[in-house]
Amino acid sequence: MANPNIVNVTTIYGKTTYLTPSVTTALVLVPNAASSGKIFKINQITAANVDGTSAADVTVSIYTDGAQAQGSAPSGGTAYPIASTISVPADTSVIIVDKSTAFYLEENTSVVVTSGTANDITFTISYEEIS
Repeated sequence: MANPNIVNVTTIYGKTTYLTPSVTTALVLVPNAASSGKIFKINQITAANVDGTSAADVTVSIYTDGAQAQGSAPSGGTAYPIASTISVPADTSVIIVDKSTAFYLEENTSVVVTSGTANDITFTISYEEIS
């Protein structure tokens, strides 16, 4: 696993993706595969509760060792929570990460999300893919 040198950047792609988990177990939101030759600058993660009456808890973590496809379960490694069991009120959004708390996602790691209630939280992530 190499950490790409971002001084000699050839491309930077702005990306946004989203996921509404249909389960209450951990799922990959954004993976950065081993030997991808890329580093991701995570600029924003938002959790929006689409349930009109009930709050739902969310957890967002960085997983090491085992970046899997979006929407799949992490394949191992260690979870390092950046937000743990945060209650998102009904019909409300919570900003988990913004530009002031941005971080880099290295190769062979992934951002993983857990929703306490299936189908109630939509996670949106905005990031830069740097290579």
